[in-house]
Amino acid sequence: MSNPAIPGSSEIPGFEGMEHGDLKSIAEASAALGVTQRTLRFYEDKGLIQPERVGTMRVYSPREMGRMQLILRGKRLGFSIREIGEFLSLYDHDPDQVAQVRRMLKGVQHRLEELSQQRDAIEQTIEELKTIEAMSRKHLGKDESQD
Repeated sequence: MSNPAIPGSSEIPGFEGMEHGDLKSIAEASAALGVTQRTLRFYEDKGLIQPERVGTMRVYSPREMGRMQLILRGKRLGFSIREIGEFLSLYDHDPDQVAQVRRMLKGVQHRLEELSQQRDAIEQTIEELKTIEAMSRKHLGKDESQD
């Protein structure tokens, strides 16, 4: 549902030829992405997205919505704001996205290695705790039989 307060796209510089429904207000963008308006303003403050302005109102184009989807995916995968910014800057400068994909592949491989190490450490801790639990139960069993 588009916001009637947003002028027709042909009236907004840079949006000629876009359908009115392609542009979203901050409320519409946040609802579509499942994030708060504050989250959108945060990523704008960090320079990761640059919504256009119609007066004082932010207007999100399909490009900005796509960037937000990439940002949110990067956060879910555990990438830092800095790393996400680097991926996005490569996307902006490489229309074929080859450099971006290579960089992202390296980042994903690094993240997989980190997560694998964390999983190994967690599994080791679980085994240690199970050993301590068994020893504690055994010790309690001896004490209770001596009472």
